Amino acid sequence: MNDAQPPAPRRRRLTDGAALPVLPDCCNLGTVARVLLPLNVAVVLAAPLIAQDPGSAPDVALRAASVVNPVALLSLLVFCVARRIVNGWPRPAQWAAALSVPSVLAFLVALLVGWIYSSTPMASSLLERALFAVPLAAAATWLIAEFLRLRLVSLQPSQAEGRLQALQARIRPHFLFNSLNTVIGLMRSDARQAERTLENLADLFRVFMKDSRELVPLDDEVLLCKEYLTIEKLRLTDRLEVRWDLGEMPGDALLPSLLLQPLVENAVHHGIEPRTSPGEVRIAISRSGDRVRVEIANPLAEAPPVRSGNHMALSNVRERLALTFDVEGQLETQEDDGQFRVVVQFPYRKERRRRDVRRTFDPDR
Repeated sequence: MNDAQPPAPRRRRLTDGAALPVLPDCCNLGTVARVLLPLNVAVVLAAPLIAQDPGSAPDVALRAASVVNPVALLSLLVFCVARRIVNGWPRPAQWAAALSVPSVLAFLVALLVGWIYSSTPMASSLLERALFAVPLAAAATWLIAEFLRLRLVSLQPSQAEGRLQALQARIRPHFLFNSLNTVIGLMRSDARQAERTLENLADLFRVFMKDSRELVPLDDEVLLCKEYLTIEKLRLTDRLEVRWDLGEMPGDALLPSLLLQPLVENAVHHGIEPRTSPGEVRIAISRSGDRVRVEIANPLAEAPPVRSGNHMALSNVRERLALTFDVEGQLETQEDDGQFRVVVQFPYRKERRRRDVRRTFDPDR
């Protein structure tokens, strides 16, 4: 008789249609701002209504803010640490944790602030005021959680639409045809190189077909860029030079799939292809504290383009950064010394389980 227990069902991911978790990403600066700003605005607006006379409204607002802000910040800190654990619980348990933590903190902070502000504190009065803060904290938490959830729901159609647009933009017919023509030319002179090129092309399109909303390790994204540049190097030969600066790259940092490859393709398409002389694409990736910085530089075209084509890819990447990292994801561009530079910065989110063996790129495989 087999007593083995069936494996636990695998938790569905958001991209597979799973429900949004109750707790938002409380470590994100955008979430912190969206919590603190409405709360303080509500305190300022409610103070004149609560105060016994207009002259005491500022004092009432100050006392309320001295309770609201510590409770909000402490709750965000707790949820930032515990979010990954709580979001794996059943939904009623998630709501219980989301409402109970601010309620308990509101009770304790209101008790402390009341004791500090009261000249002759009465235990019964302090307890009554502290208990009054509990339902207010629970109601405010529910409203804010629902607001943030509805905001994410409203962004999901934009994610799906952006993904379709990105797929259409990435699978460029000219790149496919150019690559196949390169392979045809290699078949006569170097069959082994033609086979390697087809393998790289297959890897590229296999990733192109995946859900671009998934987060992948930076190692894998860099590998994809190297495979793409290897194919373009065969086509552009000595006109394309590539310099990598990856000495300080955090390979386990997570980012949206296919975030960097369109930027590298942009650098080749607009910085190298129009040139008659050789040009260099430089890619530098480093980590500074809890931030990851990616810089991609390419020479400006020798002649001004008839129409600018950089903006579509840049806008697409900028939007995906905002959808994934909120205000902590940034993309900046600059032109100086004959170079066009794209600088991408995003928070360092470490891969949960670092794989023992990383994919490595061997151009002579």
